[in-house]
Amino acid sequence: MQRPARPDIRNSLLAALPKQDYQRLARHLEPVSLTSRQVLYEPCDPISHVYFPESGVISLLTVVGPNKAAEVAVVGYEGVVGESTMLGIHTSHLRALVQAEGTAQRIESSRLCKELGTNSHWFRGLFRFTNALMSQAAQTAACNQFHTVDARLARWLLATRDRVKSRNFNLTHEFLSVMLGVRRVGITGAAMKLQKLKLITYSRGNIHILDPVRLEAAACSCYGVVKEIYRINYGK
Repeated sequence: MQRPARPDIRNSLLAALPKQDYQRLARHLEPVSLTSRQVLYEPCDPISHVYFPESGVISLLTVVGPNKAAEVAVVGYEGVVGESTMLGIHTSHLRALVQAEGTAQRIESSRLCKELGTNSHWFRGLFRFTNALMSQAAQTAACNQFHTVDARLARWLLATRDRVKSRNFNLTHEFLSVMLGVRRVGITGAAMKLQKLKLITYSRGNIHILDPVRLEAAACSCYGVVKEIYRINYGK
């Protein structure tokens, strides 16, 4: 994934809007900080605001019971969270959880619908992103079924690296177990395996990617598949 062509606008969907449309929308955008572990929506919550991440990563999780959830997709600067309001769906069916801290521009969902409700440029971008997001979720479901935990962890670390543009993350085994939908002991074993191969270092919640090229070779094929999905949908 590439950064927006207009460097003054750090979200790809906003940067793709014609200048006049963006300027009209910008009056209502509010810059906000995204704090690690912050919950933007829970299932059945009304979607009061739509978020356009500029940095950081937001995880979308399916919740299946108390303390039971698994990640189905991630969103960074390439996309938007809460976009279903533009399609007439005003209640979240997923948990939106900040995985890596950063910043975003947010707007009241009602205002976004009013300002861009008939904008063809916006809807083309929205549909491309939604298609990519749905494809990512489908790929994640297959990945969780067929690939080993260490290969999935490698894929997840690379996907996060792509969005935060850093090889360093502060993540606990407990948090990773939720993201990948496996027991904590499975994450510990997978992280130890990657560390023994000298692909990462892991200490007190801090992960550092040592060798991105070899880590990509160790990751499951889903990493490349999802990257290609976004390349096709964004024409890059």
